[in-house]
Amino acid sequence: MNTPKHSYSLKVKGRVFNLNTPVVMGILNVTPDSFHADSRVKNEKEVLQRAEKMLQDGATFLDIGGQSTRPGAERISVEEELQRVLPPIASITKTFPECILSVDTFYSLVAHEAVHAGAAIVNDISAGSIDKEMFSTVAKLAVPYVLMHMQGEPQTMHKNIQYDNVVGEVTYFFSEKINELRSLGVNDIILDVGFGFGKKLEHNYSLLQHLKDFSMFGLPILAGLSRKKMIQTVTGQNAMNALNGTTAANMIALLNGANILRVHDVKEALETISIYKATLQQ
Repeated sequence: MNTPKHSYSLKVKGRVFNLNTPVVMGILNVTPDSFHADSRVKNEKEVLQRAEKMLQDGATFLDIGGQSTRPGAERISVEEELQRVLPPIASITKTFPECILSVDTFYSLVAHEAVHAGAAIVNDISAGSIDKEMFSTVAKLAVPYVLMHMQGEPQTMHKNIQYDNVVGEVTYFFSEKINELRSLGVNDIILDVGFGFGKKLEHNYSLLQHLKDFSMFGLPILAGLSRKKMIQTVTGQNAMNALNGTTAANMIALLNGANILRVHDVKEALETISIYKATLQQ
């Protein structure tokens, strides 16, 4: 296998995860309105069943979110999000103590409480722009942080989308945010260009094509492409039938430097990584 230019690793719960070989993050939605209906889990039994299946299929991380971030989604309160995510986090942590859970939230209080309930990574779509306490909270928690680019907010991000150079603008955004996080002592940072978050179709595919450019930061790159509109539009399929397109997009992301695939379908993503690894070994 080719030697990567950078050595990618992540410190989580006292363990070091080598990300030079790509890994999978499974999506657990405890929301009633996430864009992919089949990914929603309604109760503790379903949460544990889905978590067990994803872990058995080979997921390294599980990402649990209580707030839909699809375009136009209505924002819920901190209190409601806490009610949605804390019980399943505690239940998964108790049942699968070795599981590495990420909490998908832009609220600092939810991040704080989720980590104390068992989560070990904070995944913030807003890069600290919605809750100004997020960066300092993550620094105090001393957990890895997924830094994602988004233009606007979920309620408005599909309107008035404008970029002169999307790759250059996302690169500049990352450089500023990384400096801010490191000044607070946050060093375990994962980059997510934010496919579908305040981007038109051409912006998404430009970022996918140039994903390798973001390796300049020497940080792991997460690709969250699973069943998104950018895949549905090109293939003519809805979210339910977008797995094949997702696999194709994930392979392009891997070839362009992705270290983590955030997906609804863990088994298929691991198979994609296996083909990718086999190709590199030739």
